[in-house]
Amino acid sequence: MGEFFTFLSSYWWLAFPLFGVLASVGSAWERNARRRHKRRLEVLQAKASLKAASHGAAAQPADTGVNQAVPEKSAHEGTIAGQLERLFAEHDEVSARWLDYELDVSKVIAFPAMSDGRQPLTAAFLRAKRVADGLRPASTKARVTKEQLADYRSAVTDFEVAFDVAERDARRIKDSNFTELERKRLATAKQLLGVAIDQAATPAERQLAYRRVREELDGLLSLSDDAIEGLQKKVALQLPPPTPH
Repeated sequence: MGEFFTFLSSYWWLAFPLFGVLASVGSAWERNARRRHKRRLEVLQAKASLKAASHGAAAQPADTGVNQAVPEKSAHEGTIAGQLERLFAEHDEVSARWLDYELDVSKVIAFPAMSDGRQPLTAAFLRAKRVADGLRPASTKARVTKEQLADYRSAVTDFEVAFDVAERDARRIKDSNFTELERKRLATAKQLLGVAIDQAATPAERQLAYRRVREELDGLLSLSDDAIEGLQKKVALQLPPPTPH
């Protein structure tokens, strides 16, 4: 025990840097905790807003201008079909926004997190998409229960919220998760992409630029087959033929 106190008396000065390290670790943990809490609040607020808007729209009766009585069964079926039609439109809109990132190589380069399933928010969005796709009825005429309709409505809302959160985060971080060398490769690929789809360039120049783009992105980003096919079509476009005299 005496040796321990002797050690403390000899190396008391180590307490100051140790306190600094511990304070730094504690501060970092607190910042991360605040950031996670803020993100959870954003998701909850966005989800609540979307649900409120959805319920408000559903609560407003449609004014058809017809005062004649409608059989209860037909009115019920029309209401279900109308809600499904609206939900299908919302579902398809979010899917189209996602495909815009998947198929546009320039957006894949600018916002790589949107195509990276390893990113937590992107993974959450993709899970929400699978759930919404799985609960989607075959058509607006499909027979669905109130519970099935409610589950699908909730899934579409979750899908939209998860996409919005993932999109905001991807636009915030951009390419910050890459090293400096990798960011230079992405910048080079972006410049070459402009040449590859430039119809003012010769076919040989476009083909060379296209190959260089693929080389720069190799090992950095994973392009979908549809994105590659779409880019190849743009690269293969020929200059308009000369006007005959």
